[in-house]
Amino acid sequence: MERKTGSQKPKPQDRDTRLKAALKANLARRKQQAKARGAAKPASEQSSEKDP
Repeated sequence: MERKTGSQKPKPQDRDTRLKAALKANLARRKQQAKARGAAKPASEQSSEKDP
């Protein structure tokens, strides 16, 4: 059995690009979820949360 000695490790730049894309997708998903939660609450409930 032969081992491959020329295994390619991912370049740091590729990793940074991949992480940047994942972070952007995660932020967009969280923003969409927060927007959906805000739209689900009636306006009267939102104002009452501010007043203790």
